[in-house]
Amino acid sequence: MEKQYDKAVETARSYYNSTDADTFYYTIWGGEDIHIGKYLSDDESIFEASRRTVEEMAGLCQRLDSEARVLDLGAGYGGAARYLAKTYGCRVTALNLSETENERDRQMNREQGLDHLIEVIDASFEDVPCEDGAFDVVWSQDSFLHSGDREKVIEEVGRLLKPGGEFVFTDPMKREDCSNEMLQPILDRLQLSTLGSVEFYRRAAEKHGLREQRFVDHSEQLPAHYSRVLAELEKNEAKLKGQVSEEYIANMKKGLRHWVDGGNKGYLTWGIFLFKKA
Repeated sequence: MEKQYDKAVETARSYYNSTDADTFYYTIWGGEDIHIGKYLSDDESIFEASRRTVEEMAGLCQRLDSEARVLDLGAGYGGAARYLAKTYGCRVTALNLSETENERDRQMNREQGLDHLIEVIDASFEDVPCEDGAFDVVWSQDSFLHSGDREKVIEEVGRLLKPGGEFVFTDPMKREDCSNEMLQPILDRLQLSTLGSVEFYRRAAEKHGLREQRFVDHSEQLPAHYSRVLAELEKNEAKLKGQVSEEYIANMKKGLRHWVDGGNKGYLTWGIFLFKKA
């Protein structure tokens, strides 16, 4: 029997493995940390703002040191994993479903002399091929929205963490009172039926033995980030000609505007969650 999340996994894998998506994210979205950033100005580089998010998330954790084992769920190009390995000396398992992104990740690990600390595995975060209680920290940035079964993802986190282990993540989320109809342009773009919410993650985490330590609300950064990516795309559109299809660029610009609009209207929230396993 097909698992309910299989379709979402294959949709996301196919998208991120495409030449169009890989070229866009690697060229426009900062190259290493392809996640939402924290901006100090409207024209700050996407890389610098995205790295600031990584630094704040790491600063919230108490268990990051040279003895720690970290699992990054939906690691993308592995920028966070390299930051953690380089800064704390910890061992990181970078799990991601895109084989194309993972090859870039492995290459950058080798180039930066960090491949002895980072293992990149091709897998989905609904079905992690790792032992129970294997990790001190589970980390994720803006990946769970792609899941067709977010409850299963949180269950996996609970299984994978050691007692006292920490779970730190971000995800674009809907406001609790926001209807799916308000989000339909975004949902259609992602080929999903819904987004998670702050309350959903709180309920799921509690159910699976994870106690909330903190939620840092940075919702204003969501439209700021997508506006910044849109501006960078428009600035470099001519350079992308011949590398990225015109259809992809047109759809991306449309999709980015939907994210900006949803954020500005208050339909969406974004921030950093920290949980601890009992």
